[in-house]
Amino acid sequence: MAPRALAQTLKLLLSRGALACGLLGVATGAVAQVNGVAQKPYLGWSSFSQQTLDASFLTQANVTAQSDALASSGLQAHGFNYINMDSGWHGGFDANGRPIPDPSLFPDIKALIDHIHKNGQKAGIYWIPGVEEPAVTANSPILGTPYHIQDILAVPYTAGNAFGSPGTSPYHYKIDFSKPGAQAYIDSVVALFASWGVDFIKLDAVTPGSYNDNLNIDNRPDVAAWSKAIANSGRPIWLTISWEIDQDYLGVWQQFSNARRIDDDVECEGRCATLTDWPRIYKRFRDLPGWENAVGPALGWNDMDSLDIGDGKLDGLSHAEKRSAITLWAMANAPIYLGGDLTKLDEFGKQLATADEVLAVDQSGKPARQVLGGDLPVWLADLGDGDYYVALFNMNATPAEVTLPWREIGLDGVHQVRDLWTRLDLGSSPGSFSTVLDGHGVRLLKISTRVGHAPQTPSTSYAATAATLAGSASIADCPDCSDGKKVGGLGLGIGNTVTFQNVYARRAGVYLMQVDSMTFALRSYLYTVNGGPYQTLNAGGGSFLIPSSTTLPVCLQAGYNSIQFGNPTSYAPDLDRIVISGQGDAVLPQATTYEAEQATLGGTVTAGFSNYASGLSKAGNVGNGAANTVTFSNVTVPKAGTYQLEIDYATSGTRTLVVTVNNAAPISLSLDGSTFDDPRPALLRVQLKAGTNTIQLGNPSDYAPDLDRIVVAPVLAADAGAGVSTRMCPR
Repeated sequence: MAPRALAQTLKLLLSRGALACGLLGVATGAVAQVNGVAQKPYLGWSSFSQQTLDASFLTQANVTAQSDALASSGLQAHGFNYINMDSGWHGGFDANGRPIPDPSLFPDIKALIDHIHKNGQKAGIYWIPGVEEPAVTANSPILGTPYHIQDILAVPYTAGNAFGSPGTSPYHYKIDFSKPGAQAYIDSVVALFASWGVDFIKLDAVTPGSYNDNLNIDNRPDVAAWSKAIANSGRPIWLTISWEIDQDYLGVWQQFSNARRIDDDVECEGRCATLTDWPRIYKRFRDLPGWENAVGPALGWNDMDSLDIGDGKLDGLSHAEKRSAITLWAMANAPIYLGGDLTKLDEFGKQLATADEVLAVDQSGKPARQVLGGDLPVWLADLGDGDYYVALFNMNATPAEVTLPWREIGLDGVHQVRDLWTRLDLGSSPGSFSTVLDGHGVRLLKISTRVGHAPQTPSTSYAATAATLAGSASIADCPDCSDGKKVGGLGLGIGNTVTFQNVYARRAGVYLMQVDSMTFALRSYLYTVNGGPYQTLNAGGGSFLIPSSTTLPVCLQAGYNSIQFGNPTSYAPDLDRIVISGQGDAVLPQATTYEAEQATLGGTVTAGFSNYASGLSKAGNVGNGAANTVTFSNVTVPKAGTYQLEIDYATSGTRTLVVTVNNAAPISLSLDGSTFDDPRPALLRVQLKAGTNTIQLGNPSDYAPDLDRIVVAPVLAADAGAGVSTRMCPR
């Protein structure tokens, strides 16, 4: 077995009982909802987003103002009742080594929390595993015990959480919970918080996770100890663990916490000019499918971080993007806590946050699963008794006409449809639902069915381990995979691929392809069907051992087909299998995506890794010379006419991009941005001929933005000059 595969298998075995039953000494059958709290995801506000804009924001006066604003804005009447203080409140340690507030920032934290409670709200606080260096140096006595801080530390000293550096400067020292006094110390900290009236604790920098899977740190015992301390305190306190927790240890996280962060920070934190932006919201769409089966009233909740939707343009999101974001949070049954400054809450943000029918989705205790992926993902929540929530999203910036046959998501006999954002009953929609989605937009529906589930269509599973492996692709153990194995080592080279040579279709048409893959954080496949152009599957997740499913429409020819997965320029997920289903009559999206890194790169242009880019890669060093271009030479459309062209670019400051279509007169676009990390879209209309077209991007005289991808889509039928044909499978 390869060393990486052996390490991953060891991680899984540890999560499945060795640690939870032995080292922690607690039965794994316990439910996650500590002290009976968190039967529903909470609604509220957190300070951290605003702290990323104003480092001096976290003060008693400002938190008091936020509490008052939560009540006066009307949000509290709609269920928002948590006021959570993030990192930065503490300023030292008491005589027993417990964290205490900075008196210059929080002169009376008990009075502050009393004020929050008087407003009918709950108060949250932030802390980290381990013991900080000042308390270690003081070697304070542990309250109620004969022990001192240094008596409970792991020896040799090592980092106590993901913020430390093992072997160099621990700063937050690791606690050894096998030592007497260790649990008593955590008990004393939680007891102090409880004496202030704390109702919520965020435990941050928890490993495995937080971009650190170093088992020398391993905060699973810490999480168990904090959970036990909450129970010992006698106060019902919500416990959230953070951030981007490793899903391989899900059994421990569910047992001892009420929620776990499945993503890194949503905020730009200085890496863009706003609180957040669309690529950081889109990351949640990619990561959530891997966690969709790990959530519920008895299992705890998937925390996707703050929702920055109430600060106007400062949020960095369009109105459509804000509506899509809160819809995804609601469909996931995620905690909804606003960021920003509630004293400046704008009217549109308030409308979103007080939409009771949408909040009811979040509070339903019926988390959704993704039933269709790609650029037009569909999420479905089964409410029982034939009722469902359905959310249709558009990941492209180009508006899209969408038709969803109910059978594609396993439903039949839809006799009632209600739009939850417009609060309108739309009547019967028996066979399919058609709508226009704004760029990055959403429709959120509640539907009722007479028949319920549609008959299952034929399907065939193809294991990646039985496919043709090339280059660095290799087989590794994967206990939860379809045949106990998976294929890894894909991507980072054009030859590192897995090819399914024998994918059979009874007749030519559009089928549904379920892709079961595994990754921790963002990775992307570029796949080809029968040697055709690259298509993109942008994935995410929290584990290299637990498969996550995404279903996409795919064009197949009659007979046997070849489907190849890899990524020539960046990282691809590991692969378990694909499953092909349907009768060849699925619906193909009208838009087509072309990755810049796979176009013809001229002159100085290079392709390279980019975390938030589609395909996990982009083209850089574009422009500043006539030869330094990105040329898409295979842009294919079925009919001549006007098309929408979306160009996803990245730049810090203003740069000019020159666009040339089929050697026609160049079009100059002045494009602005605040980061080379996060792509943003520019939209224009172009004339294309039937068949193959060439679109070249560059700038002969100055530097152009980096380029992520282009999207070509029909102009909507309602617009002037429309009438372009629906995209068809190639013949």
